[in-house]
Amino acid sequence: MTDRINDQQINEIRNHIEKRRVTLNDGTTLPALGQGTWYMGENEHKHKAEVKALQLGIELGMTLIDTAEMYGNGGAEKVVGDAIVNRRDKVFLVSKVYPHNSGLNKISTACENSLRRLGTDYLDLYLLHWRGSVPLAEVIEGMEKLKNEGKIRRWGVSNFDYNDMMELVDIPNGRNCVTNQVLYHLGSRGIEFDLLPWQREQKMPIMAYSPIAQGGTLRKQLLTDPTVLDLAKKYNANPVQILLAWCIRSNDVIAIPKAANLEHVIENASAARIYIEKEDIDRLDQVFPKPHRKMPLDII
Repeated sequence: MTDRINDQQINEIRNHIEKRRVTLNDGTTLPALGQGTWYMGENEHKHKAEVKALQLGIELGMTLIDTAEMYGNGGAEKVVGDAIVNRRDKVFLVSKVYPHNSGLNKISTACENSLRRLGTDYLDLYLLHWRGSVPLAEVIEGMEKLKNEGKIRRWGVSNFDYNDMMELVDIPNGRNCVTNQVLYHLGSRGIEFDLLPWQREQKMPIMAYSPIAQGGTLRKQLLTDPTVLDLAKKYNANPVQILLAWCIRSNDVIAIPKAANLEHVIENASAARIYIEKEDIDRLDQVFPKPHRKMPLDII
């Protein structure tokens, strides 16, 4: 417990998150709000605060934690490893492999290095961070080998567009992919044209990174938009919570916002209580319209 929140509030937030579940195509259910770790593990002076933030998130029910060997050159995985000490059985742990480490001669070592930094002997989910030069058939073979060895429970991909997914599932064992992690937020809706509908048909949830947009002009535009502000007032929330509630509105998208301090963790988790009404979804559609044609996949 922290002096910023008491046990009753923790239980209330946890109950809201427990009601917002997303089901993978293997039947596993996960919270629609998880925790991202991009930019964590880059400053040793922030290490303890980052660990505490993740631990509070776990306590609040955001038990899916996403990281990658790329983040902080493994530093983020070390932060996560410290955060899940004596909590491993409560956490759904996701990490990602560099494309250049995804070949058969490297993926096992890359995975073992991630496991060592995380202080665990298995990953719940291992993702190819983005598509590189290694043939997809070889990536799949390596992922299936790691599964058979018990080092990972499931595998998926990240930053794959519709055509990439079509190619993937046409390869033997390609349909064992359980998710595709992509950029998705109110200001970046290109996946709604083809990728998201197809993944819904496959019962393969999207995992949305940067669900409130990364810093910069677009994020500022989203957080200061008059309609977003009006809805924040209506739902007794703040703009960040409206953006997160929008992202998880359909129960088949998992949002993984990053929060490196306790206040932001509480803010993110509290978004689970907000169910945006259809009329308000329609208002947001008018300001930030759905795509009407194929858009290039946004990647940051």
